[in-house]
Amino acid sequence: MIQIEATRSQMDPSPILQHLCGVPDLSSMQAHPLIFDEIATKFCCAMFCIAARPLRSRRSCGPKRANSATAVTAMTQTPSPVSSQPCRSVLYIPASRARAMEKAKTLAIDAIIFDLEDAVAADEKAAARDTLTETLSAGGFGPRMQIVRINGFDTAWGADDLATVARAAPQAVLLPKVNSARDIEALAKLLEADPKTRDTQIWAMMETPLGILNAAEIAAAPRMAGFVMGTNDLAKDLNARSRAAMVTSLQLCLLAARAHGIFCVDGVYNAFKDEDGLRAECAQGRDFGFDGKTLIHPAQVAVANEIFGPSAEDIDLARRQIDAYSEAIAKGEGVAVVDGKIVENLHVETARATLAKADAIAALEAS
Repeated sequence: MIQIEATRSQMDPSPILQHLCGVPDLSSMQAHPLIFDEIATKFCCAMFCIAARPLRSRRSCGPKRANSATAVTAMTQTPSPVSSQPCRSVLYIPASRARAMEKAKTLAIDAIIFDLEDAVAADEKAAARDTLTETLSAGGFGPRMQIVRINGFDTAWGADDLATVARAAPQAVLLPKVNSARDIEALAKLLEADPKTRDTQIWAMMETPLGILNAAEIAAAPRMAGFVMGTNDLAKDLNARSRAAMVTSLQLCLLAARAHGIFCVDGVYNAFKDEDGLRAECAQGRDFGFDGKTLIHPAQVAVANEIFGPSAEDIDLARRQIDAYSEAIAKGEGVAVVDGKIVENLHVETARATLAKADAIAALEAS
């Protein structure tokens, strides 16, 4: 390898430059310095690419084989899939409003975020956490996911929020303004220390530039179950005036969530009376890959459930794809054709997930 490196460093560029220039003698190029500089730049780029390639010994004839248990594990491990539990509609409810929390038991929502943070005034936070703890202890929310958003631990309320709601053994705690995996790890240690919260999962508000940049490590942190996009705070920090300006942030979080098998739900749509706008943003979020959308008003629930749930056409196509592929396999063929499009195993996996989601939604609505 030392000999190879020496050969590279001692390489005479003249023959290569002559070839690139198409002339037998480089002296003829001196009258054209701009052309010569361009060719020289190409040569330097080519040499940089060569130097950047990993060096192999002369006995190596192909890619290096994995020869350790660690390497084999890295190649074979796949992230656990997101649960088929529906997460189409995720409604924020102020924890200070007992009547609103009671009404939520009758709404066709997939998940509830009981909010102790932004939705509760500072002088109401102590009473709100007590009200919420009583409400959660009483139960009655059926199969809906129940997530408690506490205040951050850098505030005067976060520690008391967690200590109080822990008495109700919450299903999940949503931590605001998560910047790194360390934030999640700190919360996980607190949950582990209390017998009542040892099964409590963690969700993270993805709403800061640093949090977005650390999305992958956050998704892989202990007890992580889902991301909630905090698009209002993110827009403020980015000084962004449109949703388009946040597409990169949204996609980074989706990539991290999918890589680690956790939920990822889209941010809120503030104009709760604008059904057309909500419908358009839900459709965009669905096409991006979000599992559902956070909502600020019960009037938004029906649209979110419709858009993020499989349609009758989706269900019909899924069944036909599965049937066609099964017939193809029985004939010894690896692919099928449905509606003029190829159907492979990956399409069948998606089709089965669609049917599983449809079944889960039906079970939820029947409860």
